[in-house]
Amino acid sequence: MSHPAAPCVLLVEDDSSITRFVEMALDQLPIELLTCTTVPAAVTLLQQRDVKLVITDLMLPGESGISLVKRMAADPLLGRDTRVAVFSAGLTPAVKDQLEDLNLWRVLSKPIAVQELENCVLDALATQAAADALASESAPATFPPAPAPIDAEGSSAPCTPAEKLAITTHFGGDAQLFTTYRAACLKQFAADVHTGDAAAQAQDWPALRRLAHSLATVLLTLGRPEDSLTARALEDAAAANAAPACLTGWGQLRTRLGASA
Repeated sequence: MSHPAAPCVLLVEDDSSITRFVEMALDQLPIELLTCTTVPAAVTLLQQRDVKLVITDLMLPGESGISLVKRMAADPLLGRDTRVAVFSAGLTPAVKDQLEDLNLWRVLSKPIAVQELENCVLDALATQAAADALASESAPATFPPAPAPIDAEGSSAPCTPAEKLAITTHFGGDAQLFTTYRAACLKQFAADVHTGDAAAQAQDWPALRRLAHSLATVLLTLGRPEDSLTARALEDAAAANAAPACLTGWGQLRTRLGASA
């Protein structure tokens, strides 16, 4: 949702499902959410717009999120009065050590709860107006019971214990928000399969690694921990350029995505 004269928040994320999650999570905040998928595009937006907060993934096509943070630090015109939050599923001890020297405002781990993401944005803006607007838009209301999650064809599907846990953990108990996000992800999986097939055929292991990295977060957010582990194993294989393991791992993950698409 966009608000007149609203402060700008920039999300730098190349996975459309995760971008959709952030858009849904922040929809009720009095902000203008800008999105892009690469560092050069982010730099262009920072040059054109007065951005108050940058939320950036680390694993991006081309330059990394760390490169963006360094470019902002080196150019006051880019980083002036702009807070930066890294948003990543790859926060290993080595990565955390690397981030310590970058003077970041906040580090967010994927997957993330809706409320934590909202609080991050409100804290960054640090305005009473934003908090008041959130409070008024989030006033208690009466809603009909949320429908059960739907499958790709739109029919009702039972909510598994893992999905119920995901609704509580990542969606603040909002089953309708989970259902909407899940439906969008199921549609996106067809495009993900096409992307993965192309990467596997070309033996483009960095591209396959980025896809697996993103899908690991998306699948965990959807309450599919076993499928998330399959994606994580593929990410590790791609990082090691282990061709046989990559092809086997992609075949396994592809089957799981195809079964739900």
